[in-house]
Amino acid sequence: MFCGVSAQVPKSYTSAELLLQLKKLNVLGSVLYIAAHPDDENTRLLAYLANEKLYRTGYLSLTRGDGGQNLIGDEQGVDLGLIRTQELLSARRIDGAEQFFSRAFDFGFSKSPEEAMRFWGHDKILSDVVWVIRKFKPDVIITRFPTTGEGGHGHHTASAMLAGEAFDAAADPTKFPEQLTQGVTVWQAKRLLWNTFNFGGTNTQRDDQFKMECGDYNPILGKSYGEIAAASRSQHKSQGFGVPAQRGSVIEYFKTIKGSAPVNDLMDDVDLGWNRINASSLTNEVKKIIEKFEVEHPERSLLALTKLYKNVGEVKDEYWKNLKLNAVNDLIENCSGLFMDATSNTQFAVQGDSLKINLVVNNRSGANILSADAFLNDDYVIFDQLKKNVNSVQNYSIYIRPNAKITQPYWLENAMDKGSFNVTDQQQIGKAESDPMSVVFSMLVEGTEFKFRKPVRYKHTDPVKGELYQPVSIIPKLELNYAGDVFLAVNSKPVDIRTHIKANLNLPEVAAYTVTKQTSSKITNSNNPYVFKNGGMNKENYESSTFGFNAVDSDYTEQIRLQAGDGNNLFHQYKRTIEYDHIPSIVYFHDATAKLSRVDLKTEGNFVGYIPGAGDKVPDALIQMGYKVVTLKESDITAANLRQFDAIVTGVRAYNTNEWMNNVYDELMQYVKDGGVLLVQYNTSNQIGPVKAKISPYPFTISRNRITDEEAKVNFLLPDHPALNYPNKITQKDFEGWIQERSIYHAENTDTAYKKIFSMKDPGENEQDGSLIIANYGKGRFVYTGLVFFRELPAGVPGAYRLFANLIANNRSKYIK
Repeated sequence: MFCGVSAQVPKSYTSAELLLQLKKLNVLGSVLYIAAHPDDENTRLLAYLANEKLYRTGYLSLTRGDGGQNLIGDEQGVDLGLIRTQELLSARRIDGAEQFFSRAFDFGFSKSPEEAMRFWGHDKILSDVVWVIRKFKPDVIITRFPTTGEGGHGHHTASAMLAGEAFDAAADPTKFPEQLTQGVTVWQAKRLLWNTFNFGGTNTQRDDQFKMECGDYNPILGKSYGEIAAASRSQHKSQGFGVPAQRGSVIEYFKTIKGSAPVNDLMDDVDLGWNRINASSLTNEVKKIIEKFEVEHPERSLLALTKLYKNVGEVKDEYWKNLKLNAVNDLIENCSGLFMDATSNTQFAVQGDSLKINLVVNNRSGANILSADAFLNDDYVIFDQLKKNVNSVQNYSIYIRPNAKITQPYWLENAMDKGSFNVTDQQQIGKAESDPMSVVFSMLVEGTEFKFRKPVRYKHTDPVKGELYQPVSIIPKLELNYAGDVFLAVNSKPVDIRTHIKANLNLPEVAAYTVTKQTSSKITNSNNPYVFKNGGMNKENYESSTFGFNAVDSDYTEQIRLQAGDGNNLFHQYKRTIEYDHIPSIVYFHDATAKLSRVDLKTEGNFVGYIPGAGDKVPDALIQMGYKVVTLKESDITAANLRQFDAIVTGVRAYNTNEWMNNVYDELMQYVKDGGVLLVQYNTSNQIGPVKAKISPYPFTISRNRITDEEAKVNFLLPDHPALNYPNKITQKDFEGWIQERSIYHAENTDTAYKKIFSMKDPGENEQDGSLIIANYGKGRFVYTGLVFFRELPAGVPGAYRLFANLIANNRSKYIK
C-alpha cells in the first residue's frame, strides 16, 4: 500500500519497494487484526504478514485512544484521540498494514467488558466490526486479547468478545441486513485466532499452540521484522512507547478460537493465488513482469503493467478485481517516475472565497506518457506535452462554495452519543480519517488512460526542517470562541467572560451573543445580540468583547455557547490546531462553548510553584482559584528559592518525564521539613523504572490500582483530618459531577507515617485506600494523590477545587499537633 507522510515531501519509492509490491500482486490473502486501542496491535506480526507473507493486512482498533494518558502534551479526550489516530497511521506507513476504527469512544480504563459494551452500545459497535469484516473480507481474523480477562482491561476483553460475535455475524444475512444494501456481502472468515502473549507478568503462550517465526530478515527492505516493528511501535510517542529494535528469532503463538485450526500454515486451506477467483492465467503474467523488472529502469515495466491492468479488469470477482486494479495503478504511477503535485500557499480555504492551487507534473524518467490533465470538482486544466524531467506547471483557482463542508474529522461532525461517536454515513464507518480535498490527474501511459488522485496540500519551507507539506482545510467565514474553557467564579465575585471573534472574509454585519440554558446565573447580553460598532468585520480582523457573569450564592456548573451571525448564516465553532513533529498538523473545529463554575472556596496561602510533568492544565485552574503560580525548572529548585512558596505541586507524571527530579530530592525534602507543602500528582511505575521513596520522605510504592467509576462512593477514613476540614469543609457533595474516573495509580505498601484519607471501590471489588496519602515531615507535609485532579479541575468540578485547596493549604497549626 503506497502512502506518504502528510507533513513531509511526497514519498518516492525505491526499486526494491516496487519489487515487493509486484510480488504482492500474486498473493490473494488477507488478515485482520482486532484489539481495543492504538498501541494494542502486534506491530511485528503486522509487519511480517504484510511484507513477508505479502497478505493484505489490517488493524481494527475499536477506539482512537481518547481516554489514555498523554506523555507529550496536555491534550485529553477527543484531542488526544486525534493525535493517537495519526500516530497509528504513521505506524501503518512503516509496517505496511491498513488502519480501521469503530465508533467506540475510549472513556478511560474499564475493569469489565460489560461496562465497556454498555457504555459504547453493544449492538452499535458489533455492527461496526461486522461492517469492517464484510468490507475487508479477511481469510483469518486475529485478536490481541482473550475473552477471559488476561488482557487486564475491560476494553481489551470486549474487543475479543466482539470479534468472536462478529466472526459469525458477518456471515449471517439476518445480522445487520441493512449493510447488504451498502455495497458489501456476507463473509465467512476461515478461522479466528488469539495471538497469545507473554508480557506484563502474564504468560498465555503454550507449547500446544500454533507457532510462527516472525523475526526473519527481509533483504528487499534491508531490515528484520523486529526492526520494522520497533520503528512502527515507536510512533506511539504520546504514550511513551519508544522501543529498541529487536533482531533474531521471534516466535508468535496462536490459539484457535473459532473455525478450523491451522496445522502447517496460518492460511491452511486458503487458496492464496489467482486460482481462488478463476484467473490463474494472471499468475504467469505477473511472474514475467517480475522476472523482467529492471532495478535501474522500472519505467520499462510500464507496457506490461498496462496490459496487466486491462486483464485484471476482466476478472469477475469484484473485491479482488478492485484491489488489484488499485495496486497495479499505484505501480504504474511509481514505476513511471511521475511527479504530480497539487499545492497551495495557504493552509486554509475559506467558504465563499477562492483558493489558488499550483499544479505540477514532471515525467522524471522520460516514460511513454503523452498527455496530462487535472480535474478538480467540475473543472479541469490541460498540461503542455510532457518532456523528460521538465516541470509542467499550471496555476489554478477554485471557488469554495459558501455552503461547502468545513474540514472536520468525520467522527466529529455530529454531537457524540454517550459512549460512541455519532456517524450516520455508513460508508465513513471504519475509515481511519476523512478524505482530503484532492485533484485527479489523468495521464495517457503507454496509450492507456490512468487516473491518479493527489491531495491538495499546503507547501512551505522551514529553514530548519526544509520543505514541508500539510493538509489544506476548508474553514468557515467566521470563527469564534471564549478566552478559556472554564470560567470560575470564586464565592460571589463577578467574572468577565471574554470572547474572541475572527473574520476569515470581509463581512458587512456581525452580531454575537452567548446562549445559556440555566437561569441561576446572570450573564449580561445573554441571548441579546452584541453588534460590533463598525457594523461588520474585515478579513483577518479579530474582535473581542466581554460578557459579565454575576454568580448566585450556591455551587453550580453550566455550559454556555457563543454564537454569531453575518445576516445569512449562524456560526458557533472555532479552529483548533494540534502540531507535533512526528505527525501531520491536525486541524479540527470545536464548538464555541465554555463552562461556568461557581464555587464556594476558601484558600490558605497564595504562592504556588509548579513543576510540569507530561502536561496538564492544573496551573490554569490554580490561577482561576486565586493563586499566583510560577513554573519551576531544575535550576529554580534551590533551598533559597523554594522558601517563597506556600506550596509546591508536581504535574502529572513529573517523576516519569523529568529524570532530573532525582537531583532535587534533597532540596524538596528540606523545603517540606522547613514548613512547606509538597503535593505530588500521580506517577506511573513503568516509565523510568519503579518509582521508589525517592519522591517522598517516607517509603511507599506506586501501584496500578485505580477507581474507574467516577460515581464511586467515597468513604472518609479520617473525617476529622485537616485535609477534609481546612480551610474548606469537604462533604460527599464535593464528589458529585466528577468525570471519567476517581483515581489512578494508587499508593501502596505505605509507611506508617502516612495517613490514608479515603477509601472507595469499583463495583464488585474490595475497598482501596491509596488514592490520597498525607504525611507530616518536620514542620511541613508531603501529599501523594492519584485523584484525577488533572481531569476534574479543567472540567470545572466545584468539589475538586475545594479539596485541592485544602491539600495545598499552608497552615502548620492545623496539621502539626
